[in-house]
Amino acid sequence: MLVMLLFLAAILGIVLKIMYLTFTGQSFDDRAAGLTSLPLRPDIVDRNGETLARTIDAWSIGVHADRLLTRPEDLAPQLAVLMPEKTADQYLALLKSRKHFIYLRRRAMPELVEAVNALGEPGMAFAREPERLYPQAELAAHVLGWTNLDGTGVTGMEKLLDKRMTDPKYAGKPVTLSIDSRVQAAVEKELAQAMLNFQARGATGIVLDVHSGEVIALTSLPSFNPNDPGRSPPETRFNQAITGVYELGSTFKPITIAAAMDAGVVTSLSKRYDATAPLKVGKFSIRDDHPTKRWLNVPEMLVHSSNIVTARIADELGKDRLNGMFMRLGFGEPVSIELAGRGRPIQPVFWARTTTMTAGYGHGIAVTPMHLAKAYAALMNGGIMHPVTLLKREPGAIVPGTRVISPQVSYRLRQFTRMVVLEGTGKQANAPGLRVGGKTGTAEKASQGGYARKSLVSTFAGVFPVDDPKYAIVMMLDEPKGTAETYGYATAGWTAAPVVRKVVARIGPLLGIIPDARKDIPLEDIKPLIWHPKEGEE
Repeated sequence: MLVMLLFLAAILGIVLKIMYLTFTGQSFDDRAAGLTSLPLRPDIVDRNGETLARTIDAWSIGVHADRLLTRPEDLAPQLAVLMPEKTADQYLALLKSRKHFIYLRRRAMPELVEAVNALGEPGMAFAREPERLYPQAELAAHVLGWTNLDGTGVTGMEKLLDKRMTDPKYAGKPVTLSIDSRVQAAVEKELAQAMLNFQARGATGIVLDVHSGEVIALTSLPSFNPNDPGRSPPETRFNQAITGVYELGSTFKPITIAAAMDAGVVTSLSKRYDATAPLKVGKFSIRDDHPTKRWLNVPEMLVHSSNIVTARIADELGKDRLNGMFMRLGFGEPVSIELAGRGRPIQPVFWARTTTMTAGYGHGIAVTPMHLAKAYAALMNGGIMHPVTLLKREPGAIVPGTRVISPQVSYRLRQFTRMVVLEGTGKQANAPGLRVGGKTGTAEKASQGGYARKSLVSTFAGVFPVDDPKYAIVMMLDEPKGTAETYGYATAGWTAAPVVRKVVARIGPLLGIIPDARKDIPLEDIKPLIWHPKEGEE
């Protein structure tokens, strides 16, 4: 009878302990409970309503170390098997700490929760907590950013929208971005393939609505998975599109020509400039990468990408008017866009005569790819600069704008850049029926004491369809390497331009632009200005 009473007392003690834990020990501490009481963070969706970020319930595993029934020495090895991120000794130290509550795993899979629960320890705690999920994985990662374990935005739009996301009055109301996930996916895939083919260090792609300023796609590679950003190297989180500043080479030549025509420095398209030999300025010489060794007019200068002629025109234009155009295009300050970490352009410290000449073809001044995309949108849309945004604008909304060049000059630029794609360095950007116009740019990267001749930044910037511009597009490869297919060349015409062709061919129909070989911008007054050698002539 005495032994039976002792057993009954022990069983009663265990039952009372379990009841106590049931009512007081199974909930997380106040901090964890606070997480579950917050309103769910709204979804982030693309312009078509496709989910890019969503909050779901996820399992968390914790332990009340002050309420264990199992000996810590027995429980610790079992936890180390199920959750090997810590050793048995580390778990033992936690279990012996006698702390009221300790997180062991957050965002745990249901299978793990079931296995830990099967250990039969009442002091273990399981709860559902809100978890931010990015169902498209790496898609638009640099735009979205991510949240930490407490549900606070760390980078990207998640950080920018943090106050709105936690405001109860916006609960359940998704945030709509300007991004089109279909276009974003096409840009990322083609750029990733080009980056692999050319063994490039990085790559950037931007598609921008030239009239609304909405960013339709923004890609920076290499990228990361916002579901677990800590697994990727830190350099993958660097946003080359808005943070990195680069000398973008000959993509600046249309900007220089626009400034010269708008200022009345260039008044005749048939006027020719001497490109027969390198241009000597003091102890410096400016050379053409593809020398024609003859006099060139403005359309020929762009088609053949002549540094010499661009330098001569920039010299006539002068520092004040050239830099004035750069300032009107926003090259004096970071791009105004919702993301943090916007890069500040690098301007020349001292504008010598040679500085003006070389800046005319994109050397000595560095901007972000987003600066370039915004500038090309303004130069080609009729001459109006619009602010860029990653948030979807309401259809038909009036978008503020500032005139940077005349409509007549803008039209001429569209003609010139179309000729570059049809007959010049941008031939490989020509997407049949989609009328791409643009300019290639290949620049050596600055290094200590000068430039690294084999470290190139290869870029194509343009618009499509050029006869009625809808979208600006910029594709850039950082330090591509030549291949057998490119005959060893790593220049933009061989590396960046083909990416544009492939991307435009894929996204044109998605954006409602149907290929039509019968359409194009009129070139009857431009084609006669382009000299073609007859057979046997050089």
